[in-house]
Amino acid sequence: MLRRTFMTTAALITLGTGAFAAAHSSDKDIVDTAIEAGNFTTLVAAVEAAGLVETLKGEGPFTVFAPTDEAFAALPEGTVEGLLEDPEALAKILTYHVVPGSVMAADLTDGMTAATVEGQDVTFTVGDTVMVNDATVSTPDIAASNGVIHVIDSVIMPPM
Repeated sequence: MLRRTFMTTAALITLGTGAFAAAHSSDKDIVDTAIEAGNFTTLVAAVEAAGLVETLKGEGPFTVFAPTDEAFAALPEGTVEGLLEDPEALAKILTYHVVPGSVMAADLTDGMTAATVEGQDVTFTVGDTVMVNDATVSTPDIAASNGVIHVIDSVIMPPM
């Protein structure tokens, strides 16, 4: 199993977009890109509640694995509301969706791992689809001025 670890050099969280064309250049940062997409209202609210907006608008680069509103809606009832009331737990989950640096889909190999900003690794599966842990990447390589967003179909939780 190939193991590559990225240095953790910045604090961050997750945002994304399913409605964008892949690999376009953008003058918008990760937060503004997510807001413009319109299907990341829960993620944007979570980023605000966790106090991570300025970080995600920072220089970067960051790689964000961004769950859509539908991904958040699939969590057990009351989970999102509970997390919005617990900024520390929320920040832990959000930073687990972020890897320092700009990692494009073509950079990923099957079995590769990467250290998240939260501190624990995520594992990639590359085959007919690309997965990060148990989440499928539905739209890869959304360029932002301070990194790249990969849209995922579920919220990934850091191991306890």
